[in-house]
Order: sequence, then structure tokens, then C-alpha cells
Amino acid sequence: MHLSAVLGSALLDKAGEKLGRVEDLIVRLADGGYPPVTGLKVRIGGRDLFVPVAQIATLTPGAARLSGQKLSLGRFERRAGEVLLREDVLGRKLVDVEAEPPSLVSAHEIELASIDGWWRVVGVDASPSAQLRRTLPRALRRLIADRPFLDWTDLEPFVGHVPSARLRFSHRKLANLHPAEIADLVEAASHAEGEEIIEAVRQDRELEADVFEELDEHHQLEFIRERPDQQVAAVISRMAPDDAVDLIGEIDQERRMRILALLPAVHRKQIEALLGYNPSTAGGLMSVELISMRGDATASAALETVRASPIAAGALVYVYVCDEESHLLGAVPAVALIRSEPDAAMADLIEHEPVSVDTDADLPEVARTMTDYNLMALPVIDEERRLVGVVTVDDVLELTLPAGWRRRYGVASD
Repeated sequence: MHLSAVLGSALLDKAGEKLGRVEDLIVRLADGGYPPVTGLKVRIGGRDLFVPVAQIATLTPGAARLSGQKLSLGRFERRAGEVLLREDVLGRKLVDVEAEPPSLVSAHEIELASIDGWWRVVGVDASPSAQLRRTLPRALRRLIADRPFLDWTDLEPFVGHVPSARLRFSHRKLANLHPAEIADLVEAASHAEGEEIIEAVRQDRELEADVFEELDEHHQLEFIRERPDQQVAAVISRMAPDDAVDLIGEIDQERRMRILALLPAVHRKQIEALLGYNPSTAGGLMSVELISMRGDATASAALETVRASPIAAGALVYVYVCDEESHLLGAVPAVALIRSEPDAAMADLIEHEPVSVDTDADLPEVARTMTDYNLMALPVIDEERRLVGVVTVDDVLELTLPAGWRRRYGVASD
């Protein structure tokens, strides 16, 4: 049964006499399954009233019949955890987390089904025909053929304007997406919808920072513009230093200084050092998150350092070997460490002379060097050949791919 077939229906008493009309259906969202209808918002004599599901005998297209004579005349008030299908969901955007890639869809129609003796929300029709059917007079709606609908359990609802409802929903399905997929959804959404998506992932502070790293510059600035400095600093403190520099470098000078002052000392020092490099050079592209060992350190000691490191696994492609003054001696692939004898010296595991670029190397030189030597990460050295950072292949690809490359396939389905 379509939600639109119920909205505006007559509310009948037990004898079949009309008392009023159905304004909305009320459900409670849960972390899984199909949300049950828990009651009706009805209008009787100019008043909005709540009718609990226990007082409804039947709910059919065109009519809702009461099971008894008594009806509370207290005005309708939304209770904690309640979601109104018409007001909160119908016509709004949801995320289809099972689509490839995950996409934003509009709830042009909400589908209900009788399960275990009562109505539940089972899906959403995002097709334009559903939107047309909803706007037609009731007598003409049957002329629009039904289309396959999206299963509710594959969707992530957003009802951010209803705080009590949001608190009742964990958004676990959204959190299971890759940060880049969530960022794509934010960029494809309106500002208000994007705010709701970011608000949903804010329960996981690390995920929130990962999403901010994946957003383009325009959207990063858009979503920090109205946030207080302390909240912006909290997000930046969890971002990788090279990504944090890209963001904070776009903030006006006065606010930048306030935010830097709120960062942890170590993170602030790393960011201030990176801000000193030209953004289009290896120094401006590099990350300072790396692992370096002395040449006399053992492979087992290097592996222990890798295990204890908070650096993302994808960035730990190499362990670098340096002397006492941090001069780069070479790099050892992480796979070579795993294959080596535990007591092997790091200096003996270096396969060839170190490949590196200076901090002032431009993007073409960085890309050419990484291509020539088939490197996933390229060490960056200063004038005294000291290791100061590393450029990873994803940073190079991001700058060499065409602008708006993520939008090539799109994530909105309207």
C-alpha cells in the first residue's frame, strides 16, 4: 500500500461514520528491519490528535477505522523517537547504501506492507512516476503503474531536523561506507542534506575527520564556515597533517592563527612546518607520517614499530632507513620485512640506492620519478639530504586527474 493512498483518508468510527481525516503516519525507526506504524496523526474539528495503533481496527486506502468509541482529544505532540512519514521522510533524500556507488535517492513514495498483522514501512519508490502519482487526484492514481521500490533495509534515512529521532538511530549503515563514498554523497547533496550526513557520522570522530579529508576544498570550507573554532580544531587535529595543511591553508589568516593555537602541540608543529612549503612542490604535497629506522636496527624491531604505529595501513608501504643525522640511506618494502629473517639488519635489506626528490621538486618531476621506479611512496629530502616527508601515489593522482573526476559517474539518482 502506498503512503499517498492513506494520507487524506477518512477517519471512521466503529460504526463507519466519518470523524476526520488522516494527516500522517507515525513510525519508530530502528537499527534493523522494517519500522512499524505506531499510530496516526489525525485532524478532527480543526485539531491535530494522536491515535495509537491499538485503537485502529483497519487501515486501508481511503479509510482508517477505529476499533472502539473512545478517543483522546488531547492535541498531538511528537514524542521522543517518533518519525512522521509525510513530514519527515516523504520527498526527502535518503542514501541507498547498497547501490554501486552509494547514491542519494528521493522518497517520492513510501511503501507499506502488512507484516505479522500490522503495517510496516518496507521501501521507497524513487521513480519520477511515483512523484507524478502522488500529485494526481486519488481517482486517477491507478493509471500510473507501480515500479519496483528500494528495500527500506538498504536505505539510510536522514531526519536531522527531528533531534529525538536522530538520537534513536545509529547510522551504522552509513558508517560502513568508505569515507570517500560518504564525501561523494555530501558533495552531491544540498547544503542542508550534507550537514545531516556529516552530523550522522560525527558520532565517530575519526570517521568525521576521514570524510573531511576526502571532501573537495569548496565543501570543506562550506562546512567549517559556521562551526566554532574549537570544533574545527578538533576535526583538523584528527586529519593527516598533509590534508590538514590543505584545509587550513585556505582559511583566512586571522582565523587560521586561532585554530592553530587550539591544536595539540605536535600536530601544530607538523602543520606549521608544512605551511612553509609551496603547495605545488613535493614539500607541499608530502606527508610527515612515516617510519624511519637506523641501519643497525633489526627487521623484527621495524615490524614491531609498524605494528605500534597509528599511521594508516595504506601509507605504510615502506620503512625508511636513515643514519644518526636523519640522512636517507634507502627504503625497505614492508613485504621485504615480513619475508626477512627477524635478526636481519635494516641496512642489509636495502635493495638499491635511495630514490628521492627535493622539497622544491614540482608535480611532473614527482610523478615521473614515481613512475620510473614503480613507487607507491616517494621520500622527500631537504638540502642536507635529511628525510623530511613522503609523497604517496594517491596525492599525485588527485592532482593529475581532471577536476571533478568523482562526479564522472555521479551519486544522485533523481
